[in-house]
Amino acid sequence: MTFRELNLKDDILSAIEELGYVQPMPVQEETIPFMLEQTADLVALAQTGTGKTAAFGLPVLHMIDASQKQVQALVLAPTRELCIQISNDLKGYSKNMRGMRVVPVYGGEDIRTQLKQLDTPPQIIVATPGRLIDLIERGKVELGAINFLVLDEADEMLNMGFKEDIETILQKTPETRRTMLFSATMPKEIAFIAKRYMKNYEEITIGTKNSGSENVAHIYYVSQARQRYLVLKRIVDLNPDIYGIVFCRTRQETKEVADKLMHDGYNADALHGDLSQAQRDTVMQKFRIRNIQLLVATDVAARGLDVSDLTHVINYNLPDDVEIYTHRSGRTGRANKKGISVSIIHSKEKFKIKDIERMLKKDFEQQQIPNGLEVCKKQLFYMIDRMENVEVNEEQIEPYMAQIMKQLEYLSKEEILKRFVSLEFNRFLDYYKDAEDLNYHERNERGSRERGERGDRAERGDRNDRGERGAKSGKRIRLKINVGEREGINAKRFLGIINEVTNDKSISIGAIEVTNKFTFFDVFADQADKVVAAFANEPDYVVAEAKGSKAADSGKSKPEYRARRSGGNDRSEGRDYREKRESGSRPRRDDSRQGGEKPWRNRSRK
Repeated sequence: MTFRELNLKDDILSAIEELGYVQPMPVQEETIPFMLEQTADLVALAQTGTGKTAAFGLPVLHMIDASQKQVQALVLAPTRELCIQISNDLKGYSKNMRGMRVVPVYGGEDIRTQLKQLDTPPQIIVATPGRLIDLIERGKVELGAINFLVLDEADEMLNMGFKEDIETILQKTPETRRTMLFSATMPKEIAFIAKRYMKNYEEITIGTKNSGSENVAHIYYVSQARQRYLVLKRIVDLNPDIYGIVFCRTRQETKEVADKLMHDGYNADALHGDLSQAQRDTVMQKFRIRNIQLLVATDVAARGLDVSDLTHVINYNLPDDVEIYTHRSGRTGRANKKGISVSIIHSKEKFKIKDIERMLKKDFEQQQIPNGLEVCKKQLFYMIDRMENVEVNEEQIEPYMAQIMKQLEYLSKEEILKRFVSLEFNRFLDYYKDAEDLNYHERNERGSRERGERGDRAERGDRNDRGERGAKSGKRIRLKINVGEREGINAKRFLGIINEVTNDKSISIGAIEVTNKFTFFDVFADQADKVVAAFANEPDYVVAEAKGSKAADSGKSKPEYRARRSGGNDRSEGRDYREKRESGSRPRRDDSRQGGEKPWRNRSRK
């Protein structure tokens, strides 16, 4: 099938043909005819990078009346970067449509510029939820004439806490609108929105629901936690043409790993929440044009980054949710290219791999961490291949050849080759000459367990002084944050947010209680201001004292919510929390309200 067989308008066809579009991708082949021929709403499940923008953008452009100067279509996206990207794509598809205007609105940009762009209503607005609500409240955006509403990366928007914003926006659009919801996964929150706000919707699934891309190979290496960075280096050295993202848990870990890579001579940089928008844009642009070979990032920072030809995604640490792993791995293997998702784990995390396998219906391959000889061999022949395929500019090099030949005439062909190779290759030979075996061996488990656990805690930003942890005492107060079960929050996910935002080893989190709209948690009174201040720069979260609610006595708090932050607090309490979850004692009420099943949270280990 070709795009011409889809019966799109000629001015759209001419534009996409100029862009090189000939045959639609699977999600486009399914979605475009449905939107043009049917009247029902649509839920489309497909991995990021499978052509979703054209899948919804082309039929919407086809059905919009460019002569009407009012907002007829609204596209919601979770991040600034994705908002800009979608807008640019739609502008490209509609460049031959007279009078068609597409305007992006998003946070992190001077609102006055966007207000000016909206003086004349465009036919299509592409927006992030928060900024759109701001513009609606200012009276600059009217959604009463909306015919088409698109929720792109809907699962990401919910993960970022936009559920209430989305519901607010949906309520301001006419019931006659057609809604298209695009998502990589189908957690319970997505199903809720579909059932509540969409009418007679059809579901189109490309691939298997909640599965990874067919073009991605999943491999993992088992090592001691303290050797994780050395394993990362070895993986990179074994793949000299690597172009990928290294995912870390926290901002601090991201900075540390990126700094180490750059110090060791790798073409890398970091992407994290401490960067200004200008710094972030610079890093992302350098990565897109391959001036950066390795981007080290947190999941939050990498949202909206869309690069189509990544060779690898490396999980420096496994994420806590299968959905996050799916999003990570889905960043490679796009546009029918092969990709590899690599995970560095320690032996205690093998059960997580099994859980992901069951969820994605994919087989993961455990590989041995390569030794020094394997790395050197790979680098050597990569260099030889480059030399063999290099383009020689005969005209420019010819004037120098006589002098080169004269200078090297005393050397044989074999000696010239040896010296040429050594010039580039000696550093690898020197580095890996006595390289240690980094593979984890079960027979060493007993002797290295304690050492490995200490290393693991250190890598996660944990405090490793047991005495100091136990000595902390004093009055606790109760705080609340504006996310709860409706956003798929549970104790473990909440602790991840605390780790990400505060990045402070000293903060101790006590009892946690998750309700429908809020999460209540206890902190020491002298640390409360520190926590509130850390969240002050996070627009998606509001943290304040829970007035009228006393901090729970540790012995009386609900056991399923009893957890400490994994970075820097009482391990036994966190262990109690995990054990209760693993034993299946979690109330059924809670199971029904959490978003998406998390296999390795609800496992029963034997």
